[in-house]
Amino acid sequence: MTRAIYLFLGLGFTALGVVGAFLPLMPTTVFLIVAAACFARSSPRLEAWILDHKTFGPLVRGWRDNGAIPRKAKIMACAGMAGGFVVFFVGAHPRPWLALAVAAGLGACAAFVVSRPSAPQ
Repeated sequence: MTRAIYLFLGLGFTALGVVGAFLPLMPTTVFLIVAAACFARSSPRLEAWILDHKTFGPLVRGWRDNGAIPRKAKIMACAGMAGGFVVFFVGAHPRPWLALAVAAGLGACAAFVVSRPSAPQ
């Protein structure tokens, strides 16, 4: 039963990753990392498929092996967070305390991304 749950979750996270590959603001690699972890507990064949994928495999393996994020991905992630904040700030006209809270949350996320080791591209 546990294996079936992990398989179901892995398929769901894979689907979210595929959607994220086509939608600009939705992440891809994060969902595939979680999917690979689920498949490691349910389907070695699907886990191998993700790890051997031409585009996403190196990113997932880099994270799994070293917690590494390629420099280009770090730049894209931080730029996306900054752009998202600008859209939020201009579009929502938040109160100062909310703008600071959102900026602090995004800043913490950016700090985490930047603090990870860089992987070769």
